[in-house]
Amino acid sequence: MRSWIVRGLGMAVLHAVAAVALAKVTVYQPTDLTVITAVVLALLVGAAALWSAIDAWLGLDDRSRVWFIAALVSGPVSGLLTVLGRSLLVDQTGLNALGSALTGGAAFTALLVLVPAGLGLFVGSRIGGSGRAGEESDQFSRAEPAG
Repeated sequence: MRSWIVRGLGMAVLHAVAAVALAKVTVYQPTDLTVITAVVLALLVGAAALWSAIDAWLGLDDRSRVWFIAALVSGPVSGLLTVLGRSLLVDQTGLNALGSALTGGAAFTALLVLVPAGLGLFVGSRIGGSGRAGEESDQFSRAEPAG
């Protein structure tokens, strides 16, 4: 399976679950939303940054393109899942919310995946670059000469 499919759908489901949970909290505790929103945003940013840092650390091929496409996929899919989840679990949201979820909501979700993923790729390549280079040079220096 393509890497961007797993990352894009995973981030879309995570963002949709977070949006539906925030909508559910808004129904029951509308005044306590500020701290909860900040915590949820921090978790979403941390998930994208950590996953992309691990990809960079492990040396995933073409990781920048993978995360770019995953961000583009996660936006509209998350918008669709959010409207579906809100209509089933929270407040019977109708199809009229789908337009804004697929435009502004999708753009926000894509940026909320892309920016932390870029940061995670940068940090992960810096952490993994020094350790992996040393391992490779040790491996080649220990190899027995052919012949």
